[in-house]
Amino acid sequence: MVYFGTSGFSYGDWVGNFYPAGLPKREWLVYYAREFDACEVNSTFYALPKPSTLKAMVDKTGEGFLFSIKANQEMTHQREDNAPVFKDFCRALEPVISAGKLGCILAQFPYSFHFNQRNWDYLGLFKERLGELPVVIEFRNARWLRSEVFDWLRRQDLGFCCVDEPRLPNLLPPLAEATSSIGYVRFHGRNSDKWWEHAHAYERYDYSYGPSELGEWLPRIQKLSSMAEKTFIFANNHWRGQAVNTIRQLRVMLD
Repeated sequence: MVYFGTSGFSYGDWVGNFYPAGLPKREWLVYYAREFDACEVNSTFYALPKPSTLKAMVDKTGEGFLFSIKANQEMTHQREDNAPVFKDFCRALEPVISAGKLGCILAQFPYSFHFNQRNWDYLGLFKERLGELPVVIEFRNARWLRSEVFDWLRRQDLGFCCVDEPRLPNLLPPLAEATSSIGYVRFHGRNSDKWWEHAHAYERYDYSYGPSELGEWLPRIQKLSSMAEKTFIFANNHWRGQAVNTIRQLRVMLD
């Protein structure tokens, strides 16, 4: 089963590019869920959500819709004295879990999360604190791409996030690898000029994919779907709704 969606849905610059002008903001997710069957919730990275907020999101989506919930930044970027955050995070997810709409938790670690034993041990602690909840790990530093890491992820039942991003030194190259029952791909865009230096965060993801670029991923996605029970494809090039077009193109190509 392959699920398609975007990284987030609540963007004001999508009005006119995806959402009809005049559509109330409270109806955006309802409208989104008519076309997509999954959504990556990124707001949880910046602030722990209220259970009532996630319950409202669950109620606006139909049967079979799944959410990927991004781990809070205190869980992935700070990593010191943060055990209470894990407990609060899990409590907040209860409405999504009880509704059967949790696809997985996405743990995106920063580029500065280097390959070393201390950080590797933290991944084990991360898994332990989340118990049986499905987790996918996104590395930003290519030094983690080692056979022994992939083998360890499989033993821990931790998924691996495949990415399409600029071809810059020590960033992850495009590859298809599944280390759990979940396959996962994020399309970040290839805006190499703005990846490290930008005035606004959205500039990093300001990129429109062409058919030939997305076509490179067809055999990789097919490989992932053959290895995993569920495969999530999310587009993160969200500026002005470019992510919507990315997923629309991919769906047509895969169909």
